[in-house]
Amino acid sequence: MAFEVFRDAWGVPHVRASDELALAYGQGWVTARDRTWQVQADRWRAEGRLAEHIGDGGIAWDVVAHRLRLPKLAQRAYAALGDEDRAWVDAYTAGVDAGLASAPRPVEVDELDRVLGGTTPDDPWPAWAPLGVFLVAHALFSTFPRVLWHDHVVRSAQASGHTGLADVDPLELVRLLDPAADGPTSGSNAWALHGTRTGSGMPLLAGDPHRVLELPGPYQQIRLACPEYDVLGLAFPGVPGLPHFGHTGTAAWGITNAAAHAAELYREMLLRDDDGWQAFGPHGLEPVTATTVHVRVRGGEPLTVEALETARGPVVVRGMPPGRPVDQDGVVTGALPRAGLEEARSVRLQAHVDADLGLACLRPLLRARTAHDVAAALTGWVDPVNRVLAADSGGTVLTFDAGRVADRAPHDRLLSLRAWDPAHAPRPWRTLAVPREVTDVAVDANERPAGADRDHGSVYAPDRAARIAHLLAGRPVWRVADMGDVHGDTHWAGAGRLLRHTVGLEGLSPAAAAVRDRLLAWDLRMDASSVEAALLADLRAVLVTRLVEEPAVRALGAPHVAGPAFDAWFGLRGRVGAALPALLDRADLTIDGPAHVRAALEEVAVRAAGSTWGARHTVLPAHVLADVPGAAVPVVPALPLGGDQDTVRCTGTVPGMTDGAFRGSVARWVWDLQDRSRSRWGVPFGSSGDPRSPHFADQHPTWAVAGTVEVVTDWASLTPEPLPTGVGE
Repeated sequence: MAFEVFRDAWGVPHVRASDELALAYGQGWVTARDRTWQVQADRWRAEGRLAEHIGDGGIAWDVVAHRLRLPKLAQRAYAALGDEDRAWVDAYTAGVDAGLASAPRPVEVDELDRVLGGTTPDDPWPAWAPLGVFLVAHALFSTFPRVLWHDHVVRSAQASGHTGLADVDPLELVRLLDPAADGPTSGSNAWALHGTRTGSGMPLLAGDPHRVLELPGPYQQIRLACPEYDVLGLAFPGVPGLPHFGHTGTAAWGITNAAAHAAELYREMLLRDDDGWQAFGPHGLEPVTATTVHVRVRGGEPLTVEALETARGPVVVRGMPPGRPVDQDGVVTGALPRAGLEEARSVRLQAHVDADLGLACLRPLLRARTAHDVAAALTGWVDPVNRVLAADSGGTVLTFDAGRVADRAPHDRLLSLRAWDPAHAPRPWRTLAVPREVTDVAVDANERPAGADRDHGSVYAPDRAARIAHLLAGRPVWRVADMGDVHGDTHWAGAGRLLRHTVGLEGLSPAAAAVRDRLLAWDLRMDASSVEAALLADLRAVLVTRLVEEPAVRALGAPHVAGPAFDAWFGLRGRVGAALPALLDRADLTIDGPAHVRAALEEVAVRAAGSTWGARHTVLPAHVLADVPGAAVPVVPALPLGGDQDTVRCTGTVPGMTDGAFRGSVARWVWDLQDRSRSRWGVPFGSSGDPRSPHFADQHPTWAVAGTVEVVTDWASLTPEPLPTGVGE
């Protein structure tokens, strides 16, 4: 297929082709060359074959993938594509295969073979693989793992015997331990400025998605050009098009997570008898589909996974002791559990019901010429639900939601639904609000929306949206060069809520009082150069360590049965760290907040060394090889970082465990609608996923200071890349 590849100074690929299918092939080819290891590993995840390649470290994911039936869902969704969309995906897949065939062998694969022995196979991609990779990027980005945690909190509290916990309303307890939507993988910032607020008189869009900081990064800077369109933006390696962030020259868009309740978690009562599995539904016992999957494990014994599916969806958690059993008619009873009865959790996904991942949106999105074209293209978006900001060179700015949400009252979004309760029977997904024009400023940052028509979730982030709005109100006119002032903001309102607990404390030693007074005089900025930010982090860590030993809190750390793939959602220290100010006020849970704060200040005063926050707050990227004992993991420079937790400059930590940033801005983008060539973008590491490449981590120093690099649109300013013989012709 006829295509060309050009590179800018940062190694970002600009692909130009004779037609759309040739361009899709070229995108697949260049992605396989630049992100070879990444697309291979994500393809293994998509197939539920990670353990087959990396050994025991892949078992946890494979079990979840097969329980959620992700490989089957990707195949069904591929088969349901329209002819033109399927041809587009096929062209991309063919390009990936060709790119992998000509790419150097990844150093990570050599490392696997060195540690585990044998030779890692390199199979051709199945036709449905891009849809599987798309699922991998979003499968655990839903709200259902959070609801699993909520269920765990309630069950643990009920089983604890703690008098204070027993007296707390379950929904109040859930909200106490889950005060913000910035969980293990979610979050983002985006803001839009109407032309009346910009130096050019045309709109500006900007933002940054927050996810786990994986190495290589989850987004790929790329430009895609053919006679039908010329679009630049951020792609998921392994997926064609630009689903989340793009600029077509006359239209641009960017998204944040809406924190919406779109995947429903059901409490199931399963019964096994001689005829197999059944589930208690609204009208009594119902059949359950059971499938056996054999998972091969490199260097180990194969694993058998029994995948169950009820009328509501795949069963994702098994082996729970029944809380309150049900009788034959599905009515909850107080009887003892009967033999063969097992409590479980199933997940109802819109994509699973309709075999639709929303991939049909992607080609129209590339063709968008106006903000309304963007909105029209995304009417078929499915999951996760996104808030979208779109603008065009005609001056229009739109804000709207894209996706499908569950039609549930707010109190039914926090805990699992009862499979046997007719009131909880599955309902059609709810239609979202229509686009609204922005005439000044719009901000999306996972906050609770002002209008009920956009309130689709249950738990929202408390601070970032308000902070961004405050910053944008601080000057009348904004330009592209100013966007770094917002991207890089490190003010953390949550620190102020915590420090209020230090006010008026008596009985402190002079050293502890000095620490307290210094923190109260601090500007709440988690700057890399700040000693006060480091003191605050010390205070927070000591408080977390103390509070997790409180009987009421320790009870919530009971072992869970969701499996190791969900451990991040059940990490008690992370939950306590996010809820510190609220927990310190809970004398009803026998928590003596003033005593804990006093003791923590004394401990911080003893060990205070005057180090800066950035001296220990550095990136802590996740890598697949970290799950392979003895394997060498690629590294990036440990540069000092500002920001933390729910700051605009998100660099999330786990207080009491690590000051390293495991989650944060996985890309930054600024789209100028007056002149696309003035736009900017950036990723945490580099455009290449190959540690041997000069572009593996060359953007990292810029990212570490919340910067971006220039977008180059002039083909004459780019460097043509020689292609192997027979490629691109």
